[in-house]
Amino acid sequence: MSNDDLTHENFDFRGFDVPYLKAVTLASSSDGDQSKQPKTKHEDASKNRKHGKKKSKSDARSKKRAGAGKTSESFDDYEDYEEREAVSKADKKVSKDRPGLFAPMTLREVTVRNRIWLPPMCTYSSFARDGRPTPFHYQHYVSRAFGGFGMVIVESTAVAPEGRITPCDLGLWEDGQIDAWRWIVDGIREAGAVPAIQLNHAGRKASTGCFAVGYDGQSVPEEAGGWPTMAPSEIAFGGLRTPRALSVDEIHGLVGAFAAAAGRAVAAGFQAIQIHAAHGYLISQFLDPLSNERDDEYGGDLTGRSRFLVEVVDAVRGAVPEGVPVLVRISATDWAAGGWDLDQTIALSKVLKEHGVDVMDVSTGGIMSGVSIPVKPNYQVPFSEQVKAKADIPVTAVGLITKPKQAAKILAHGEADAVEIGRAALRDPYWPLRAANKLGIPSTEIPYAPQYVAGAY
Repeated sequence: MSNDDLTHENFDFRGFDVPYLKAVTLASSSDGDQSKQPKTKHEDASKNRKHGKKKSKSDARSKKRAGAGKTSESFDDYEDYEEREAVSKADKKVSKDRPGLFAPMTLREVTVRNRIWLPPMCTYSSFARDGRPTPFHYQHYVSRAFGGFGMVIVESTAVAPEGRITPCDLGLWEDGQIDAWRWIVDGIREAGAVPAIQLNHAGRKASTGCFAVGYDGQSVPEEAGGWPTMAPSEIAFGGLRTPRALSVDEIHGLVGAFAAAAGRAVAAGFQAIQIHAAHGYLISQFLDPLSNERDDEYGGDLTGRSRFLVEVVDAVRGAVPEGVPVLVRISATDWAAGGWDLDQTIALSKVLKEHGVDVMDVSTGGIMSGVSIPVKPNYQVPFSEQVKAKADIPVTAVGLITKPKQAAKILAHGEADAVEIGRAALRDPYWPLRAANKLGIPSTEIPYAPQYVAGAY
């Protein structure tokens, strides 16, 4: 296979063990033509099917009995492809020793009822712009807890008002916000799920517009409720306003802000804390050499660029009880040459494990605008698999995981310890209950609330 076949625009797949994509190396400027994507097992199977005999829908639904089916390449057909895919005897043997989607998972003193988690997804619905959640948030999160999710991770919650992505973000930057969270946290727990919260500071990506404010994709003017932004260095994101560089004293203050917000979250009843170090927000901006040009102790090599995150982890770990799990969401790559990559992610994950992090939530992207990402089902799973294997730390996988068998196979193959169902959960708050039925789990073992047993599949 030529180098051209192993590159995708500004990203280099040549470290991957095709077709399972075991490792990643970022492309250098001398990599030549990077416009082609690598062939995957899915694509090769599709190509072979074009030359084979077509089967009827009834044949496809007979799972592995026929081994072939319709040839559509849409995401909705991914499950049909997965059902057709032959699983080796070795895979089947190994998977017996691995937990399934509905196996409980214990993190410190918290037991999560299953491995299907709701990832943090911004809703930009604190319309009073005071950081406080509303009845919408109660409905949004508690309905998904009733829907069977094991852990419900509340969306990006700002540790400082200037750290909000938009003026309508949630927040825990002051004690007066704690009470507004309690009924939501209690509702999640009463529905059987573990309530977790993602703490964040948006840095240079703060003060942007949303559906409730306008200025979508732009910096919100100060006269419309926007504010000046801050970052490791004076480097703007895309067309957003240029941030000012943080002083060392300000960095220390933000470390304290994360710790204080974590303490408030525990006071509100949250059982797990996630630190947002992904998607190009402030901590991610410190990690990435494309956005961090500092020459002090918070810049330079990997140790310097990761110092802010490590200090935040230590501060949060010290602010919450020992039994409360701490998670970190990370972008395993920013899909940009010369930037953050998988090798650095693995090295950092080893350090974070030593500092008391319990789970790495592995995502990708966000530091640069305009990069090309090869989006398809499971496209981020190889990164979680590598972090799990090489950093020896529990991981979650996310990214176009939409089908029950697809999710189950990620765990069966040892690629992650839990899966996060994002956009599919926006469409279907009861995705886990439907998945359990699809996977043949008896209704008596499915996490139905008593009120909904009469409607069980």
